[in-house]
Amino acid sequence: MPTPKSLPAWLYTDPRFFEQEREHVFAQAWHIVGHINDIPNTGDYLTLDILGDRVVTVRGDDATIRSFHNVCRHRAGKIATEWRGSCGHRLVCPYHAWSYKLDGGFAGAPKWQGFDSLDPNTLALKPVDQEIAFGFIFIRFAPGLPSVADMMAPYADELAAFELEKLIPNGRVTLRPRPVNWKNVGDNYSDGMHIPVAHPGLSRLLAGTYRIEAKPWIDKMWGTITETPSDNWSERQYQKLLGTFDHIPAERRRLWAYYKLWPNVAFDIYPDQVDFMQFIPVSATQTMIREIAYVHPNASREMNAARYLNWRINRQVNAEDTVLIEGVQQGMESSSYDTGPLSPSEVCLISFGDRMRALIPDANLERAPAN
Repeated sequence: MPTPKSLPAWLYTDPRFFEQEREHVFAQAWHIVGHINDIPNTGDYLTLDILGDRVVTVRGDDATIRSFHNVCRHRAGKIATEWRGSCGHRLVCPYHAWSYKLDGGFAGAPKWQGFDSLDPNTLALKPVDQEIAFGFIFIRFAPGLPSVADMMAPYADELAAFELEKLIPNGRVTLRPRPVNWKNVGDNYSDGMHIPVAHPGLSRLLAGTYRIEAKPWIDKMWGTITETPSDNWSERQYQKLLGTFDHIPAERRRLWAYYKLWPNVAFDIYPDQVDFMQFIPVSATQTMIREIAYVHPNASREMNAARYLNWRINRQVNAEDTVLIEGVQQGMESSSYDTGPLSPSEVCLISFGDRMRALIPDANLERAPAN
């Protein structure tokens, strides 16, 4: 049996291939706008800008959550301009004050503008396909993939145990630009072999328990925090606090579990919080990491301390990963590198590569086509 290979380097730098990804990967992909508890009240909204499209998700007068293209039907103005906000009972475009009902219906234009014969039935906001799963609001721009529920089905029971639908936001969305291809971020997220090499703190905490596996549409990575005290203060204090969380089932009190949904959505599930990340492609060599933490409504001093220590620990992990992926991106641009062998244990990278090659035939070429 031949040794599996990584995706060719040119796929991480080529603008023409990036355009194919826009069409064949991201148009059909499910993107997270946010969580249902980001918008608990009538008129609360969230926005998402991705690859030239803009979405607004709003809770209606009937409490239903709906998603629309965030584009005014008059002159394409951006109707909702903040990442999260509240608009009362109307979405109003700040350009010319055209307004829309919370169900997307056209509400009207100012009378002084002279639009006396407009047909409101033709001017509603254009809807976006939406699915709510595990409390998170997913949208997509074209059909093609299975439902989110079907894609996450291999882990549905264990995800249900985390009660993700009860989460509330802890802070605001953070955007972190990175000078790398989006696939480099995702590859690193699902890579288990670099943990004992490049993450000494994580290695101390997980003590050899880190594992990975790949299902058709979702990867899982996980490890158990050791009870052996770390010689690092932040890690040691975090370990102590985990032992006090008796409201969490025993098997989850020290579990760190990570899930990556095809192609670019990730959840870090800890005993103390859930971090959501999205690797938003900007260009062939630019990615925006969009992230926010969610928590269960527990305001105990111990829980807040654990969340702070978690942040300290993972800030270091993120710094280490940033150096790694930027170094890999630079290596992808080297004339010396085309592709590399993958270990049979690198199941997530093998699965990801197989799907990319199936979706985009050019991904099977070791070098970029001449034209």
